[in-house]
Amino acid sequence: MSIGTAAPTPSELAQAPHHFIHHLSVDTYYNVGDFEKDAMDTINELHKTHQVVIMVGGSGLFVDSVTKGLDDLPKVNMELREELNKRHQTEGLEPLQLQLKTLDPKAYETIAIDNPKRVIRALEVCLSSGLTYTSFLKKEDKPRPFKTITIGLTADRQIIYDRMKQRVDHMIDVGLMLEVKLLYSKKHLNALNTVGYKELFRYLDNECSLEEAISEIKKNTRRFAKRQLTWFKKNKEIIWFDYKTGITQVISTLESILPNLK
Repeated sequence: MSIGTAAPTPSELAQAPHHFIHHLSVDTYYNVGDFEKDAMDTINELHKTHQVVIMVGGSGLFVDSVTKGLDDLPKVNMELREELNKRHQTEGLEPLQLQLKTLDPKAYETIAIDNPKRVIRALEVCLSSGLTYTSFLKKEDKPRPFKTITIGLTADRQIIYDRMKQRVDHMIDVGLMLEVKLLYSKKHLNALNTVGYKELFRYLDNECSLEEAISEIKKNTRRFAKRQLTWFKKNKEIIWFDYKTGITQVISTLESILPNLK
């Protein structure tokens, strides 16, 4: 899945030690709770020999799982999860969204409602506990044995959207279609119900043209980026840099902050 996930290239991986790159099979069930545990274990081990560790990524929930900790949600019956996933496959996302709106209007308004994983997660908590999903959300961050500096890169919205279109076209040019074809037999897996794969699966199923599939990838990428921007704008601790800012200036800012961390 190197192309569709924009994994670091071999030359990029050679520049510094990386973790959690190509470490799982697409068949392996893995959620944000698993990531929190694995990331914390790795960070604690790295801090024995490294004072500073860098985490890079775009998913706000996964970032927060490490820096702030996850909510303690109730355990869910796997049969219920499978049932909801089957409903999503046969009925689509809208009926699940409407059910969540009925059971937990606040969750409907606050979660990434276009993301099937988030909708199903909230629904399964509601249905298994008899309580709302939002009633389990934490009021305070979990204590962490480290301090965090968060930086972000920003650009004009049009530049971001133009880069996205270029990225999708590049992925198609370098072989995304072949990658999708090789994964076709596993298209039912949750890990492949993601932007770039699900649209091309629809093309291979003759549900749309290739041009329409590529257009949908670009549209869904924009939607995903919009949700990312909304999520990160809520974090007032982020230090923002224009994407053209030189790396020397970024490092200088970080070096001025590090000695003052307590």
